[in-house]
Amino acid sequence: MLPVRKSSPPIPAVPAPDASLALLGGLSPAQFMRRHWQKKPLLIRGAFPGFTPLLGRRQLFDMATDEAVESRLIVRKPQGWTLQHGPLARHRLPPLKQPGWTLLVQGVDQHLNAVHELLRKFRFIPDARLDDLMISWASDGGGVGPHFDSYDVFLLQATGQRRWRIGRQKDLSLQPDVPLKILSHFEPEEEFVLDPGDMLYLPPRWAHDGDAVGGDCSTYSIGFRAPQRGGLAGELLQRMADALEDTTLYRDPHQPATATPAAMPAALEAFAVDALHRLLDDRASLACALGEVMTEPKPHVWFDEATGEWEPGAVRLDRRTRMMYDDRHVFINGESFRAGGADARLMRALADRRGLDDHQVTRASADARALLRDWFEAGWLHRMEPA
Repeated sequence: MLPVRKSSPPIPAVPAPDASLALLGGLSPAQFMRRHWQKKPLLIRGAFPGFTPLLGRRQLFDMATDEAVESRLIVRKPQGWTLQHGPLARHRLPPLKQPGWTLLVQGVDQHLNAVHELLRKFRFIPDARLDDLMISWASDGGGVGPHFDSYDVFLLQATGQRRWRIGRQKDLSLQPDVPLKILSHFEPEEEFVLDPGDMLYLPPRWAHDGDAVGGDCSTYSIGFRAPQRGGLAGELLQRMADALEDTTLYRDPHQPATATPAAMPAALEAFAVDALHRLLDDRASLACALGEVMTEPKPHVWFDEATGEWEPGAVRLDRRTRMMYDDRHVFINGESFRAGGADARLMRALADRRGLDDHQVTRASADARALLRDWFEAGWLHRMEPA
């Protein structure tokens, strides 16, 4: 009798745009994006029914001691606010029963697969916009003060209770001489108390203030990327310039003698303008630069090189890997590759579903399998063990 070959676990599907989702209060992703995204808040009771935290308080506190993890300690006292940046030794944290303090641990999805899988549930929004998941733990009355964010955020209650007050804030002035960006004149319009499994969505610039009720309160914040135009332009130009192979030198055979040597020559300015136009007219280079910038791993992110041998089979992307694509390229961890035909379809499937099954890998072209092997050896993807 032949042995039964174990199959790899199924690759999770991306949420269908028209499917009703409990995490959106029964709305479909299409309805949510049309009605609420960047428009108005949404309170979702029971977004995750029976939700249990994905890590314990001690594990979260331990993460804050790690130099590779971004963390902050915020304490509110009668005399004012204090802010400390991690790593934070356990003895530096206040007693659990001391009111008014909060520990924030950023990018927990980069470190724990279970948290990364939770973040994946929000992939009805493009990966280019999805950022990370931050966990905040607070004692009774703990919070970070009334503030606003420049990006969208989902606030999922994990343990305890948190009271949120929100409002459309017109006066965005901040309190002076405070280490946090706290609004001077917060004017709340609505108030909610969230229990575990409840979630609140807020568009950019909606002011909010969340205070822990009773202590042992943890909130998972799903945040989004909002590239700043000037900063993005600078990164794109730098990458495009680095890849430019135009070695044309400036020449001025008709430059007359001058009595004003400090004046900038008009011909040199025209030469510079032409150089920028030529750079920006290269749309393929611009597309590559954009994909590379948007998939560049975060600072302090590194990958563990593979220890085993590569064998074609089901694979999954590492939780830290960023992978996207456009019509002619695939982008992964700051690198770009031209792709077309069946290879492009395969790589797009890998980027969208963050995994490939045995059949897809074994039927891939030699070039595609070579790329997968390179990425496996770099630690960017891993073999999926049979179930």
